[in-house]
Amino acid sequence: MPSLLTTALIGVGAGLAASFVMDRFQDVAAPAFGMDGGDDDPATVKAADTISQAVEGRPVTQKHRALAGSAMHYALGAAIGGGYALAVRRWPALARGWGVPAGLSTMLLLDDVLVPAAGWGPWPRAEVPGNAYGLASHLVFGVSMEAARRAGGALPV
Repeated sequence: MPSLLTTALIGVGAGLAASFVMDRFQDVAAPAFGMDGGDDDPATVKAADTISQAVEGRPVTQKHRALAGSAMHYALGAAIGGGYALAVRRWPALARGWGVPAGLSTMLLLDDVLVPAAGWGPWPRAEVPGNAYGLASHLVFGVSMEAARRAGGALPV
């Protein structure tokens, strides 16, 4: 069995890979779900603004907003992947369902609780296209993360 550090690093890589796959899925799927992006900054940019405000006393500059949002997305994906790989190492049953439960949990915890609680997005509501898009995106994330974790050799499978 790989060491804890190796398991965590495999998970970080799996989270980064899953974040990339999720981005590509959203690029293709957004029009099908009627998601036009809107004029509002995504939650990742708002989170970056919060951090920048705390560290530098000002929000992210317009020039760096897209990059800051991507950095937040990938950093969170890496953290989730590392934590997930370590959790699966301890509780192998978490890998059942090929990452679907992990993707669903990520959506419920982040999109439906933490993002609205932080003021970075709205609370969930009965809005089928948006909810279906978020659900599909996070299921793609979860399945991709589990596939990458397994491909990286993190046990158990």
